[in-house]
Amino acid sequence: MKFRFALFLSGTVLLIGIETAPLSAEDRKIQPFINSSGKLVFTNLVDENEPLRAPDPIVSEKKESSAEEMPESIRTLVNTISANHGVDSELVKAVMKTESNFNRFAISNKGALGLMQLIPSTGQRYGVRDFFDPQQNIDGGVRHLKFLLDKFNGDLDLSLAAYNAGENLVERLGRIPSIPETMNYVRKMLAIYKTKSTPNVAPDGQAIPGAMMAAATAPEPPKIFKTVDARGIVHFSNIEPPN
Repeated sequence: MKFRFALFLSGTVLLIGIETAPLSAEDRKIQPFINSSGKLVFTNLVDENEPLRAPDPIVSEKKESSAEEMPESIRTLVNTISANHGVDSELVKAVMKTESNFNRFAISNKGALGLMQLIPSTGQRYGVRDFFDPQQNIDGGVRHLKFLLDKFNGDLDLSLAAYNAGENLVERLGRIPSIPETMNYVRKMLAIYKTKSTPNVAPDGQAIPGAMMAAATAPEPPKIFKTVDARGIVHFSNIEPPN
């Protein structure tokens, strides 16, 4: 077979054709790296003498902003889907702000995708097929948040830590892992998350954990119907489908 390989040198693309035996899938795996000179290199070979690091994730420019910068179409989806699953929309917006800064095409260096930065295996749990489709991505992220809040009995700190570091690790430790990224993530999330004006106290005077309070103060969910079309795409609507 003839194998073509593209080299990117100082803005010039050099295409080389080489007659070679069929290659395995692993041999054909070409990955991008940034070398010690700061140049982006695409290669299926790793020079052991050249320290390599993965390129920066494709994410939106980091800047201080509020939820008001969220596109209106995304806000509508967040409010509807959050209410449908009984999760505070403000919590979902805080997660989205921290994870992707409202960039639907965000990709992390760990492979997390889209607005809610879902790992593919996590999204697949909830039927997500197109991770860059806002509706599917938000639905998967909200359902995962709901799962974590239920799993950790409404403990917001542990639920957020699990969203970042994985529920198995948090469950095993029973606390926020001593991982700088995760600890900073939880702190940042709690700083962004603005609870509603309802006092964080139950009628009997007992304090309500943050996530339980968020669920208790969430608005009554509207009647939303979930359908799957012939292509397998999930849709949400307030119009009841025919029987």
